[in-house]
Amino acid sequence: MTEQVAGSGDAQAGNSGDAAAADGAALPTFDAWALPPDFAIPRIPPAFFDTGGVRVRYLEADPQWVRDLADTLRAAGARLAGRSTGAIADALGTVGERLLDPDDSLRREALRFLPSTSGMSEPMAAAVLDGMAADWTANRLRALLERELGEPGLLDRFIPDGPRRVKAFGPALAVQVLAGSVPGVGTTALLRSLLVKSPVLIKAGRGDIVLPALAVRALGKAAPDLAAACAVVYWPGGRSEPEDAALLAADFVAVYGSDETVRAVRARTPVSARFVAYHHRVSLAVVGREALSVDAVDRAVVDVAGAVAFFDQHGCVSPHVVYVEEGGGVDGRAFATRLAGALASLEETLPGGVAEPLEAARLQQLRGAAEMRAAAGPDVELHHGGADLWTVIFEADPSFETSCLNRTIRVKPVDDLSQVAELVRPFARHLQTIGVAGVGDRLGELADALGRAGAVRVAPLDSMPFPPPWWHHDGQGPLTVMLRFVDVESER
Repeated sequence: MTEQVAGSGDAQAGNSGDAAAADGAALPTFDAWALPPDFAIPRIPPAFFDTGGVRVRYLEADPQWVRDLADTLRAAGARLAGRSTGAIADALGTVGERLLDPDDSLRREALRFLPSTSGMSEPMAAAVLDGMAADWTANRLRALLERELGEPGLLDRFIPDGPRRVKAFGPALAVQVLAGSVPGVGTTALLRSLLVKSPVLIKAGRGDIVLPALAVRALGKAAPDLAAACAVVYWPGGRSEPEDAALLAADFVAVYGSDETVRAVRARTPVSARFVAYHHRVSLAVVGREALSVDAVDRAVVDVAGAVAFFDQHGCVSPHVVYVEEGGGVDGRAFATRLAGALASLEETLPGGVAEPLEAARLQQLRGAAEMRAAAGPDVELHHGGADLWTVIFEADPSFETSCLNRTIRVKPVDDLSQVAELVRPFARHLQTIGVAGVGDRLGELADALGRAGAVRVAPLDSMPFPPPWWHHDGQGPLTVMLRFVDVESER
């Protein structure tokens, strides 16, 4: 077992400040962990990595330390049984309210570190924080409980239901393994677990370290009993020993990430643990004739540009392709030109972030190939921002193709929107959100066809980036997927 040392509250919960870099320069430092009070950190010095001018420190955890942490969380979770669900929602809601308050130190701390650790620009990081934290307030969390459970008291007591009584129980320990491509997802996972009275261990992703750690630290002041039932840790990909220890201790495992990541974690999860996969997903937009009149098209263009730009297109809800229906006042080629102008304008207010080297290389390859195809004939047009990452490719070929991300969108014309479902069917197992505009009374028929093709959400274009907290996340209830229901049947 790793030798441990009990430190101060700040040492255990992690803290932020300045630390000396190897070359002697001072780097702002973020500690990528948050632990229950009085739980000892390993004596081995934390490791670190530098990103965007910030040093991120993380704990060198061994399997026994993780097992001890899991036991501590289980014990704290058992003490939540008598706490009312409404009171838990109110306590958790203080996190969202603080992160939305421009004068709160928690929000300032988040925005100090979020751009560097996520790769987003400062304006984009602030906009993403606003969109995410809006769903972490008490009102939204209570609405989530009511929308999904009908009677939130199901988590507090047995509720009469015809000839039986029913109560819902959260897992004795939830382990959530995060991807880190979109900041805020880890905090949502954390709050969902605590909302169903489940202690939770969050294995944060590299790009989503800041918000879940700060959320736990904030709970330490607002609701110590809830803070004692959750922990946030990080270790680099490939460190299977501590992760295996966490998976073996879990009653519920959720994993976010690529198909390969999900496959690897599923193989190491006990068969008796409930397993939920939020694997790689792709989304798209469709714009019907009704939104393509000269008077209306600018609204659709702005909404598509916003959906592409948010999260720098790294979200599962970010569109890869926009299908433009022929026969409107503006055709697909003109729509692409307008969309390029809108994305260029967004660089003034929501500038793009920094692409990883491999992503940047793929983008240059894509632009080069599109430029050659555009020179060969009229079926392809390329618009891009040069040093800015945004790229728009008009293609007459309607086949669905995934994007290399970082605000790269393909515009493809179709004769009728009824064709879209068949075009995206090869991606059925990975489809998620379809943003729509200008479909009028065809929405029901279109949504049915898209649902049969694999989509799990059809939403207005301007709602694409931020689903409501009660949405059926990848087709499943975000809370009920975690719950075990117990029936008490009446005597005949």
